[in-house]
Amino acid sequence: MHKEEELILRLTSQATKDSAFKELLTLYKERLYWHIRKIVVSHDDTDDVLQNTFIKVYKNIHSFKGESKLFSWIYRIATNEAFTHLKRNSKLKSIDSQELQDYTIDNLEADVYFEGDEIQLKLQKAIATLPQKQKMVFNMRYFDDLKYSDMSEILETSEGALKASYHIAAKKIEAYLTSD
Repeated sequence: MHKEEELILRLTSQATKDSAFKELLTLYKERLYWHIRKIVVSHDDTDDVLQNTFIKVYKNIHSFKGESKLFSWIYRIATNEAFTHLKRNSKLKSIDSQELQDYTIDNLEADVYFEGDEIQLKLQKAIATLPQKQKMVFNMRYFDDLKYSDMSEILETSEGALKASYHIAAKKIEAYLTSD
């Protein structure tokens, strides 16, 4: 039996669910943290979204149909939770999600958890100028090094559209970084 199939069986069995879930956390927590962090930027917000993601996974694992990889399913939940978080925060602050993203990026230098240098900060600002979909595709490909086939499963978009989005995003980032 494939390792992922075995994990899914253990996750859906009441007798082994808790131990299997701890294994799932160990396998995916760090990767999901950095994926979410690229969307919401703030460390504290990332922790909240990550926790909500794993709560949803734990509560809904029985509805996983196996039509995609387990990681793709969890990644999609994390992505949706991150966007929901941004929408909720922008509504609370009475600004749109892009303004919230700009505000967060502008305050990145003050974030004690941001360990980047000036070049990394400029790259993050360039990424923040992208439309949401291009930003997502760029982060998944550039930072997470995901294959287009995996991205296609997660985002439910064709590989061709993802390649085009990545290419356009990379060109916009290059233009931003060389504009000074």
